[in-house]
Amino acid sequence: MELCDGVDIKRYLREKRSLIEKALDESLPKTKEYPSLIHQAMRYSLFSKGKRLRPILALASAEVVGGKIKPVLPVACALELIHTWSLIHDDLPSMDNDDYRRGRLTSHKVFGEGIAVLAGDALLIQAFRLLSDLKSREDRNLKLILRVIKEISEAIGSRGLIGGQTIDLNSEGKEISLSRLKYIHSHKTGGLFRVALRSGTILSRAKKEEIASLTKYGEALGLAFQIRDDLRDKDEKSEQRKKKATYPALLGTKEAERLARLSKRKALSALKMFGERGEVLKELAESILDD
Repeated sequence: MELCDGVDIKRYLREKRSLIEKALDESLPKTKEYPSLIHQAMRYSLFSKGKRLRPILALASAEVVGGKIKPVLPVACALELIHTWSLIHDDLPSMDNDDYRRGRLTSHKVFGEGIAVLAGDALLIQAFRLLSDLKSREDRNLKLILRVIKEISEAIGSRGLIGGQTIDLNSEGKEISLSRLKYIHSHKTGGLFRVALRSGTILSRAKKEEIASLTKYGEALGLAFQIRDDLRDKDEKSEQRKKKATYPALLGTKEAERLARLSKRKALSALKMFGERGEVLKELAESILDD
């Protein structure tokens, strides 16, 4: 699909998801492979009707800057494995203690807490296995690959996703500031959005200003996405959810909605330098935030 043409976003998402699903299926051991229990648990969570937003963002960012999606596909899949790892661990009794995810029982409710932990760990390790398989035909490509691996590692480590989850856990049941709440979600939700877009552009040898613009897009999109998610979940009655810090709880519904709209405008503004090439990311933002 040419990105300069009118974008049929539903078709675009359908095609990209189909590509990603096939690659994800090929990236994991089959359920019959011994020990089958862990492979069943890995696949149970990975193939649970996820939207595949992060891998789609990685592929779309590559196309927007004129790159090919084939070299970026392993990174896109790795990001989805990492995202699934984070969800499995988020749902654990020692974390958010959720019984359901995407309309069905969470991993620890089906397989037990121990196997759920191992399944998450195995997905995280497999993500870096995929990254280690990235092909390099020259030293310059190798440098780009290592840069992407470093950025992903930083995005999910103690200064990234894990750091955000640490502050989130430590903030339960407490009054927190807006800056602290933004820290939590910019490192949890926003971090993977940001690195997905950066990974696709870096591997496509994008210009510095292109990478910078798509970084801003990812950060703003991540914030808007998180606020929309909070607004959808604000009537959740579980005791655990009541303890969680959210934008509607801290700011009120109207102010949270205003901040979401502002973040969306910032995301779209970051795409201006791409002109028609950025249309797919514009439509993607509209689709994600209006869903």
